[in-house]
Amino acid sequence: MKMKATESAQMDKKISKYIKAQTALTMATSLDSIPYCATCFYAYIEEENLLIFKSDAETKHIADALSNNQVAGSILVDKTEIGKIKGIQFNGTFLTPKDTQLKDAQKAYYFKYPYAAAMKGDLWAIELTSVKFTDNTLGFGKKLIWEKIIDSPY
Repeated sequence: MKMKATESAQMDKKISKYIKAQTALTMATSLDSIPYCATCFYAYIEEENLLIFKSDAETKHIADALSNNQVAGSILVDKTEIGKIKGIQFNGTFLTPKDTQLKDAQKAYYFKYPYAAAMKGDLWAIELTSVKFTDNTLGFGKKLIWEKIIDSPY
């Protein structure tokens, strides 16, 4: 089933439920045509379609994303049974949360990972712009697709 978001359409609940249930994402960056990946624990703010994660500003993936904010990634669950495989592939825009968005990010992230408050690093966000959810429990290779519709000034 391919579902494209409209201005009033929400992400399919199967997708958001899966994102909320997982704990780690892999973020891919690219700078000067050199790709790089990093795995991070995350929290999800469903209302804003934001993935929140903590990482040190000195890491390669953060430095890359600050230079090129277009990122991609995946969210997988470790399953060996083909019929139960589920996973997300996403594209998004890397953000530095500020003000109210930072407060919301802190609340979501530290609620999910209270011990992380004592760890070095800053909170960052990825605003999801497209998601492809593969869910073999719905049928082999079944995919649900969501894309953010960007308002045109014209």
